[in-house]
Amino acid sequence: MTRRELREQIFKVLFGAEFHDRQEMPEQIAVYGETEEAWDEKDGAYIREKCENILARLPQIDDAVNEAAEGWKTGRMGKVDLTLIRLAVYEMKYDDDVPVGVAINEAVELAKKYGTDDSPAFINGVLAKLA
Repeated sequence: MTRRELREQIFKVLFGAEFHDRQEMPEQIAVYGETEEAWDEKDGAYIREKCENILARLPQIDDAVNEAAEGWKTGRMGKVDLTLIRLAVYEMKYDDDVPVGVAINEAVELAKKYGTDDSPAFINGVLAKLA
């Protein structure tokens, strides 16, 4: 898979995490990997590791988002927007392999595909403040 495809798979898994207990995530990732799209061993390991790392840092990520998003708290954000912002913030702050501009651009591109008409601008604005 390309990095963009991996990121999209991570987004989908993290989006699903919003509707399940954190303890169920290993099973959810396994089921998703079997039903959505066939992951080879390397891609599956990468997706699992990145999802686990993001979920482990959610409190810090959400604190940063809540500071940057004036008038918006994570509890009020749409789940698609919030998931994309969380993924991008993780990449910006904790993943040295992803340049900040790439993290922002990829989040905006995924927002165009999965979000509302307002999602790309909203996500870009929040992430620009964090950059």
